[in-house]
Amino acid sequence: MSDLDTTIALLGELVGFPTISSDSNMDAIAFLAGHLERAGARVEVLRDPSGQKANLWATLGPAGDGGLVLSGHSDVVPVAEQDWSSDPFEMVARDGRLYGRGTCDMKGFIAACVAMAPEFAALPLTKPIHFAFTHDEEVGCLGGRALVETLSQRGLRPAMALIGEPTQMQVIEGHKGCCEYTVRFSGAEGHGSAPERGVNAVEYASRYIARLMELRQDLMARTPEGSPFEPPHTTINIGALHGGHAHNVIPGAATLEWEMRPVNDADMAFVKSHIAAYCEEALLPAMRRVAPRADILTEVIGEVAGLIPMPDNQMRDLIQRLTGANGASCVPFGTEAGLFQQIGIETVICGPGSIEQAHKPDEFIDIDQLAQCLALLRKLGVAHGTG
Repeated sequence: MSDLDTTIALLGELVGFPTISSDSNMDAIAFLAGHLERAGARVEVLRDPSGQKANLWATLGPAGDGGLVLSGHSDVVPVAEQDWSSDPFEMVARDGRLYGRGTCDMKGFIAACVAMAPEFAALPLTKPIHFAFTHDEEVGCLGGRALVETLSQRGLRPAMALIGEPTQMQVIEGHKGCCEYTVRFSGAEGHGSAPERGVNAVEYASRYIARLMELRQDLMARTPEGSPFEPPHTTINIGALHGGHAHNVIPGAATLEWEMRPVNDADMAFVKSHIAAYCEEALLPAMRRVAPRADILTEVIGEVAGLIPMPDNQMRDLIQRLTGANGASCVPFGTEAGLFQQIGIETVICGPGSIEQAHKPDEFIDIDQLAQCLALLRKLGVAHGTG
């Protein structure tokens, strides 16, 4: 079989594992581990505390620093309430495309990396090539955060990382961070005819939202000069507000879900400090005058660093040279790339498929994109591993 045929076969197997973030990815990780072990890699399965999720870390070539990391996430988003033309967990080939959940986001890249492992193993590698396949990227980059912490604890220092998110094989050097929060408001129920006798959790959540909207305007005024992002400023989005169950009942509980996409750490700190001060100085005192046990609790779902474009990035320059790209750009969606950058690894994003297909029904990847990805990986293995 050709490398492309092997990649397509592997991708079909991977799509068959329904690795929705709410479920276990252990079967898929065991499948990948077996293929990499047969290629001669040293493989570790790093389980999360539940034992139901795991990262895979595998290495070809010599031990030590200076290695290359090929990274992708194993989880996919749900298919519930989506109108698919075929079973989303059974890959279908049609008109030069491969359809199925995760084909482009991002099991196509993972399949290409594993298909190339035997070729990498046959090279006279002078530096290691690592495979990093993570869990729960779609719900806060939980696996990626755990992985980079493990690398830091071990003192392992890879030099470069390629994150294979779908970019149509374009070179991406930057994206904003992604911070997700769930805020729970506890008030006091009562009859709707006497609103002053209760603490309306939905009303206080609405006031919290209004303050976030004010901060959103402030963030536009803080736009960094020459920001490479679109839009160029830090953004805030209200995702959901849940609370109440009848017209005439004061709701005693409400839950707010919101996110922030910061362009830098200073904006993140600005929003967090101002909203915390608003709760402590305005909302909570008013709530507790009526119900002393009223509270506002914030759960951090994820605070994932952005990928900051850097003047010096050897990985960006290498991928541009190998692909023939004239430059690198930024994207609005988040990835695990910033996590690797935070621990000193020069990182770039470049992978097969289009982000426009991700998370949608009838998700697909063009077979030609997989061929382009394999060509890049082949050149990269030689340029990095034996250079």
